[in-house]
Amino acid sequence: MSLSISVAMCTFNGERFLRDQLQSIASQDRLPDELVICDDGSSDGTAEIVRDFAQRSAFPTRFVVNDKNLGSTKNFEQAISLCQGAIVALADQDDVWYGYKLDRIEKAFLHSSATVAAFSDADLIDHDSRLLGVRLWSSFSFDPRNQRQFANGHAVNVLLRHPVVTGATLAFRRNLFDLLTPIPADDIHDRWISFLLAAHGQFDLIADPLMQYRRHQGQQEGLPPVIFRTRMAHARSRGEDSYFEEIQRVLKIQERLKRRRQDFQYAEYALEEIDGKISHLEHRVRLPRSKIARIPKILQEILNLHYWRYSGGWISIGKDLLIR
Repeated sequence: MSLSISVAMCTFNGERFLRDQLQSIASQDRLPDELVICDDGSSDGTAEIVRDFAQRSAFPTRFVVNDKNLGSTKNFEQAISLCQGAIVALADQDDVWYGYKLDRIEKAFLHSSATVAAFSDADLIDHDSRLLGVRLWSSFSFDPRNQRQFANGHAVNVLLRHPVVTGATLAFRRNLFDLLTPIPADDIHDRWISFLLAAHGQFDLIADPLMQYRRHQGQQEGLPPVIFRTRMAHARSRGEDSYFEEIQRVLKIQERLKRRRQDFQYAEYALEEIDGKISHLEHRVRLPRSKIARIPKILQEILNLHYWRYSGGWISIGKDLLIR
């Protein structure tokens, strides 16, 4: 038994790394049934690289060049919409896949019909393709405790605290596309998609690295800082506006779930947790300017464990106590 698999890739001025990524897809033990690439107006040699690859690839490669720049989120939405496979695997232009990636993904979906999505860990590489000796999950504190929580049906809780599903490692069932779209243009596609998928059904976590994830300055989205001191500096750089932005983002997810709640298996639970997240963020926004006056308010959120349920735990407490 097998499932048809589409790979959806977006490109934008990606000529430096694109050949290696395309070659890694062409070298899969289990080849994709199709590759869909949407280019967002590249001005370098990206289009020529893709067209040359499409002529030589052993599987159909569809290449679309946008008339106008859509931005990463809407470009990925377009690429997914053009996919015809039962499973859609997302791909960035600058990574490198290990040869067994699609085979492992297919096995994850064949293992259980209840699985709506799968994602894996990855090895980090730099702009010169050197291994950094760090895994993707550990780089944003997706530790074994969070992994167990995610795998045991509480993915919504993990994703409300922080995004842990990187689009480059994500695959999901194509028949869910209508539940996931339209994606707000000001949101990040993998963050939006992963949360709605978690509200819909079961994820399969693949703890092995299935690819090399490139970390470099040209990335649209980087990785969160790992070291405590660096994370505190990152927290200091995010002011009150970040709370309002997060509230607005979560409200959009809430609206989608309310409008289609009959289509999401865990809609009621997700909506309840979203209410808690919004209440927590509003509590943080309303903290007094005086550091002394903040303490009772912060203590209240510590005692009800909301800093750990909806924020970054001690990092968030430290920010509210010392920075704001």
